[in-house]
Amino acid sequence: PALLLGIRNAVVQGGANPFSLDLQRSPGGDEAPTEDVSRLTLSTVYGIDYLASNIAELTEQRERIQAERRIGDSALPGLFSGMLRSTNTQVDYQRTWDDTVDVFGLREALHGRRRIAVISTDTFASRMAGPAIRAFHIADQLAYEHDVKLVSTTKCTIDNDRFECLTVPFGQLEKVVKWAEVIIFQGFVMHHAPWIADTDKIIVVDIYDPMHLEQLEQFRTDDLTVRTQRIAATTDVLTKQLKRGDFFMCASEQQRHLWLGHLASVGRINPLNYEYDSSMRSLITICPFGLASSPATRTRAALRGVVPGIEQGDKVIIWAGGVYNWFDPLTLIRAVDVLRERHDNVRLFFLGMSHPNPDVPAMQMAYEAQQLSERLGLTGKYVFFNSEWVAYDDRQNYLLDADLGVSTHFEHVETTFSFRTRMLDYLWAGLPIVATGGDAFGELIQAQNLGLTVPEQDVEALVDALERSLYDHDFATECAQNVAALRTDFTWEKTLAPLMEFCRSAQRAPDAVLRRRGVTGSYALPGGAVRNLIGRNLAYARARVDEGGLMHAAKMGVLKARRLAIRAEPQS
Repeated sequence: PALLLGIRNAVVQGGANPFSLDLQRSPGGDEAPTEDVSRLTLSTVYGIDYLASNIAELTEQRERIQAERRIGDSALPGLFSGMLRSTNTQVDYQRTWDDTVDVFGLREALHGRRRIAVISTDTFASRMAGPAIRAFHIADQLAYEHDVKLVSTTKCTIDNDRFECLTVPFGQLEKVVKWAEVIIFQGFVMHHAPWIADTDKIIVVDIYDPMHLEQLEQFRTDDLTVRTQRIAATTDVLTKQLKRGDFFMCASEQQRHLWLGHLASVGRINPLNYEYDSSMRSLITICPFGLASSPATRTRAALRGVVPGIEQGDKVIIWAGGVYNWFDPLTLIRAVDVLRERHDNVRLFFLGMSHPNPDVPAMQMAYEAQQLSERLGLTGKYVFFNSEWVAYDDRQNYLLDADLGVSTHFEHVETTFSFRTRMLDYLWAGLPIVATGGDAFGELIQAQNLGLTVPEQDVEALVDALERSLYDHDFATECAQNVAALRTDFTWEKTLAPLMEFCRSAQRAPDAVLRRRGVTGSYALPGGAVRNLIGRNLAYARARVDEGGLMHAAKMGVLKARRLAIRAEPQS
């Protein structure tokens, strides 16, 4: 289509009427008179001829460019959706444009650019915590294919060339929601703006953080009645999200099992959703925390020779994140106290002791960690606390000045379903890792030999793990190489791929019509639901074509039809 339209544009712009030209050879073999053909028309012909004449060299250049692409083929149509109308106002060309677009089915192929609002209660600034970082990168990836607004209901001081970054208090949020076709949020957004649930917007809920489980530790020192009320209230917030959402993202397979149980308890594992996709992955998918596609690059010295007490020859352990009540920095500090007796050059650096979001309360564990270090005489000599939160674009300098990344926690229900986001920074910087086992990342450390895992609160085991990872050069090198090899599996482009796929053909969940009508027990298919189900099946077919072509899609369609037929047969 591009070549056809290129030639047509050249002819029209050149003012030539190809049907009036005498292009036949004369009896003497002379060519047709060139003065009848516009230079502008010929320039396009020569341009296409140049492409043909240099196709080998241009193909090599194209392969180099393709190797650096950040998105796949299926994502490209959305980038060209703004080209469905020609800017050329000449009638002859516009008629050809319209015919070509229709004949080649380009309107359908290029359709799909959506208006998406990514909303968070966290702060978007130079210093950002995990929820804000995740929301930012969700907006960043989606902006390659869609029109995106990144919204903080508290504070946003950042800018981006490809999407809008806004501060919108809850009282003014209605305008953003009205603009958007798809709403993506995390945390307590819908709790503070419950009217969002009553709209017909496509709602994507990011539940990568099981916050009700975190709060079991966060408020452990509170009065029992207060604790019970807090957890019940947060669980209710999550329940309302699970009842209303059209698509859900979590961080691991363990988390997905947790949320599938919760979804089943609120009636979302129902016949309509099941018939569309019996795996339920079109309803809830795994989108882990991610990292930048390019490796971490040092821009300045941050620790060695900069922080008083940390010198060039020291072995540095870094705790890359906040100190929360569900973590165990105390065992780590005690382990460093033992290890310093063997190796006087060991240093432990806590990257951030104060949260950048003022709404997040100070943690008791952060206070206890500093008090323990003081009592043991370690502070400023072997253990260092950064009282501020490091700027997001500066954190790599601290990581690259370290030898080892560490994360220690207690063994409780939050551990089972957690996904430690700081671990991604360790992968990004190529650091070996020592961590408490028992969670999804602990299993990954063991399976991929990224470092060592230890039992909870085991000082002796932690001392041995730290010593080997810091002072056994061959082991540390092997772990660092394994970390580097795994890093590309966790780039934002890969971790958010299921969300990107959903947004290309985003629709309400199959059971949306029934939920709007308050139907929870009977799932007869009204007309609207039938249309919805047909649309979802078409989306299913398109996805299978993208996976393996028409034959693959046909095969998968037959298998699905057989499954449905078997289920429909009466049981003896």
